Parts: sequence; structure tokens; C-alpha cells
Amino acid sequence: MELYVTPGDELPLYRQIVRQITDAIAGTRLKPGDRLPSHRDLAAQLVIAPLTVKKAYDELEQGKLIETQRGRGTFVRQELPRMRARETRDRLRGTAQRLLSQAALSGVPFADVLDLLEELREGMQS
Repeated sequence: MELYVTPGDELPLYRQIVRQITDAIAGTRLKPGDRLPSHRDLAAQLVIAPLTVKKAYDELEQGKLIETQRGRGTFVRQELPRMRARETRDRLRGTAQRLLSQAALSGVPFADVLDLLEELREGMQS
């Protein structure tokens, strides 16, 4: 899996890493038990500070998506967390509201938003 960061992005670098790894796990490009690069290796690959990668990994560990095994490395957890249906729906509602508001302000028709969502869903699965 290739990760990349964009220094000029509105998201901090560590959040870009968190988002990409989360998306890869959700889209099954990263599977339970898959090994992630070390902090130093990923930092060298992305040409960023190792502490930035550590901060991203710490957040992913806190979210119970990955785990570090001392002396072995960092892996996608075998048991991924599951939120309760109501909690998931509430979280998605906020995200959906922001998406629809941005689309409306940009003049993007609802049908185009649905097409975009379908395109992204297909991309997550490939």
C-alpha cells in the first residue's frame, strides 16, 4: 500500500496518514494481521519527521485499528472495533450533513453527489 502526504493540505500530515490507513482498512486493502511500515521507514518514504508518523500510529492504536507488538512491528488488529448502530448512524449523519452542505454551496446536484459516493465506494473495494 502506497501512502502519500500533501504538505499544503488543510489536514495536518499525521491526520492524512490516519485517514489513508483507515480508508485502506475499511476498503480491505489492508487486512487484519497485515504489517505496517515502521515509524522510521514510513517517515523516510514520505520525507517527514518520524514523530509525525508516531502521532498517526498512536491515534490509530487509540482507535483500536492497529497494534504495536514490541520487537515485531505494527499490525492491523485481528479484531477491529465495531460501534453500536446508533453511534455509527449519528457519526455518519454529521459527515453526510457536511457533504450535502458543501455540495449545495458549490452548486453540485444531488445526483452528482450520489455518483461520487458510488465511485468512491468502488475505489475502496479495489
